[in-house]
Amino acid sequence: MSEFAERHVLVTGASSGIGLAAARMLAARGARVSLIARRAAQLTEATAAIGRAGLVTRDFVRPGATVIDVGMNRVTDPEEFRRLFPRSPKREETFKAKGSVLVGDVHPEVAEIAGAITPVPGGVGPLTIAMLMSNTVKAAKMRRGNFTAAAD
Repeated sequence: MSEFAERHVLVTGASSGIGLAAARMLAARGARVSLIARRAAQLTEATAAIGRAGLVTRDFVRPGATVIDVGMNRVTDPEEFRRLFPRSPKREETFKAKGSVLVGDVHPEVAEIAGAITPVPGGVGPLTIAMLMSNTVKAAKMRRGNFTAAAD
């Protein structure tokens, strides 16, 4: 039995690139998957891929949940920065020096209750780039006619 069997997963912003692909993968492994539109009025459980900095707060996440944040938002507004990082001198120093900071769709406070959370930046981004490069090489080999699934 899969570790996802009978788990409920809510995916928001179900883009074909990440959200829908993740939903299909989880459903194939026995999870009960719900998809919700990006602009839906109510979000009731853990969410991902919504495209809004810090939207997913601790109220959306069960203690111990695994949270995969694929969002990438550049925050340039000082007020928005303070909402996300009220007590983070190191982040504030970076924000002041660069004039912006990258954050995900998940509020940083979620790390206090989640069992595991991917960081932004540095979480799924490097994996996404690696897979893009791998698929680009495969496509080039296929185009040249020298691609074999067993060898690659």
